[in-house]
Amino acid sequence: MASEEHQRLSQYVKDVHSALRRSTLKLGAEKAWQKHCENKEKLASYAKCMQTLATAHWEQNIADDLSKANSRIKWTVDLCNDYFVNLFYEYYREKDYDVAKKLNLTLDTIESFSETLKFIDVGSCYNPFKQYPFLDVFAIDLCPANDSVFQCDFLQVPVGDKTVVGNSQVTQLEQCSFDVVAFCFFLEYLPSSQLRINACEKAYDILKPGGLLVISTPDSKHVGANSKIMKCWRYSLALMGFSRIKYEKFKYMHCMAFRKSLHPNIAKRWAYLYKEANMEYEINIPQDFNKDDDYVDLNAPSGSGLNRVAFKPEDFQELPFCNEDF
Repeated sequence: MASEEHQRLSQYVKDVHSALRRSTLKLGAEKAWQKHCENKEKLASYAKCMQTLATAHWEQNIADDLSKANSRIKWTVDLCNDYFVNLFYEYYREKDYDVAKKLNLTLDTIESFSETLKFIDVGSCYNPFKQYPFLDVFAIDLCPANDSVFQCDFLQVPVGDKTVVGNSQVTQLEQCSFDVVAFCFFLEYLPSSQLRINACEKAYDILKPGGLLVISTPDSKHVGANSKIMKCWRYSLALMGFSRIKYEKFKYMHCMAFRKSLHPNIAKRWAYLYKEANMEYEINIPQDFNKDDDYVDLNAPSGSGLNRVAFKPEDFQELPFCNEDF
């Protein structure tokens, strides 16, 4: 049973997201997002609310999932430890080379990761990953909850030849420079499928070859309830050049890890071979299809997406796909 404070804070989150959904219907997703970002007072209240929810309430609700507080954080850290420290990436490198051979691709890149992993936490709020010494955390948020987080609108910040920070604000991110991009309860905050796609494409741009995009997103329903949506996530990210290497559904969330393939056609091959009739180039969340604006999941933030982007099959014509599996 949620406490009175938990319900009050969750109601505030609901109200912010409901207002963003209504604004999106009226103005369109991009203008609604811009207007939302200009409301500094609301952003500050939201940041404080989310920090309290995460540290004081969610850890109690999800302890039964992984027997550990802040399980989305632990899942991400454990994954990074296995992939980078325990050298699991070498297995996926070999898979990339096997597929490249089938596609007659010549790979001229190889993984080169930092000794202390360059880890960007997007929508960080209060920088929960800072306690892990093998991570060099670069935490960003629209409205940081403390001084260890830099102010940045990830959707708008440009990508260039170096990362630029001034007065605690990020004005540019370096391309192909991060070992890990973490979206922990971030994508569902964005009010449309297209904005979520834009965020994932930017993650691809700033990741090193072989680097990881790690996503956790809230969902209290059983594993099959939103399986079609999750399949579209995998399909869409594959078209960007990401290969999914791990997926788990817990009581309150989905946790996913995607590797930036050494060549985008390696991941696109999976999308071509395994496309189902209901798979589209879109990153939706369950609330996108819920017309009841009073709906809210008390255990996690929600969002709304309205735009749908179709993927054209002819975009595959340049790819020499084989018919066999990996």
